[in-house]
Amino acid sequence: MVVDIDVKPIASAEVDLKRPIIIAGPCSAESEEQVLETAKGVAAAGVKIFRAGIWKPRTRPNAFEGVGTEGLKWLQLVKKETGLLVSTEVANVKHVYDALKHDVDILWIGARTSANPFAVQDIADSLRGVKIPVLIKNPINPDIDLWVGAIERISNAGINQLAAIHRGFSSYDKTLYRNAPHWQIPIELRRRISDLPIITDPSHIAGRRELLYDICQKAMDLNFDGLIIETHINPDKALSDAKQQVTPPVLKELLARLILRDPEIDEQLMLTLAELRDEIDKLDDRLINVIDERMRVVEHIGNYKKENNITILQNKRWDDLLKNRLVLGDKKGLSEDFINKLFMAIHQESINKQTTIMNEE
Repeated sequence: MVVDIDVKPIASAEVDLKRPIIIAGPCSAESEEQVLETAKGVAAAGVKIFRAGIWKPRTRPNAFEGVGTEGLKWLQLVKKETGLLVSTEVANVKHVYDALKHDVDILWIGARTSANPFAVQDIADSLRGVKIPVLIKNPINPDIDLWVGAIERISNAGINQLAAIHRGFSSYDKTLYRNAPHWQIPIELRRRISDLPIITDPSHIAGRRELLYDICQKAMDLNFDGLIIETHINPDKALSDAKQQVTPPVLKELLARLILRDPEIDEQLMLTLAELRDEIDKLDDRLINVIDERMRVVEHIGNYKKENNITILQNKRWDDLLKNRLVLGDKKGLSEDFINKLFMAIHQESINKQTTIMNEE
């Protein structure tokens, strides 16, 4: 479902913000010196927007939960001495009021907060009549409707300088990343809200600094609008998320390596793409027809099982089928994850059809 939201580009009279929009700074503001020195470093790297966590939502008590309102004075100092725009996370109405009182330029709503419609609505109500850009991180769990709902709530408060932050999603599965990127979700978000800028948070997706570059490049290849990268003058000594932060010089090197591809396509390239896409469409039609034929055979099998009082699920048959398909997929250069998901979906649909047959009078 396409959502009609009035979205304006994130803009500033003082700072020229072109794609890619880069936001950088420490996970947490820890001291005035740390904040100011990091800000000077990210400014030297060409960054226009400085970020720092003032209030830090933590899973368990007694962890470092941020320096609080005192840190907002340090952000004011950053603006004065570097000319950077400053941004921070807000999780409740008091945070919003304090941030606005200290001239914070951009607010963002974190993943834990965006998962709570009551909290988002409170923040939205506190922002009525305020002209300030607001970035909304995806909820912790892969729920695109919850993400869209949070964006709608802020939009309904009259905020139109909006962007989404894609920071990955929690998963019980063991993966390479701290949070699974699930790229298809922000892609679907862009389809639903076509003008909404998407800023990827590679730090929270990766969880480790050595994985940052590949995630950043992937975001740029998908024509996302920017990156928010945690940067600290001494990452290994950081009071939160030490492993995923980089120094300002490393940030500058990472940004210099990024390849920015042209989203515009000339006429000849468009014609070539149109031909290739036509081939894809034909193959997709064939694929659906083949699956339809497969399901017709499944229905015959279902009727046979019903007539002979045989259970639907045959574990050994399913195990053998999946192993064989994984071997064939590997030979064809297809990933194990893709083959697993594909045949799990086909298998589930087969079970559904056989279940319907078994329950027919």
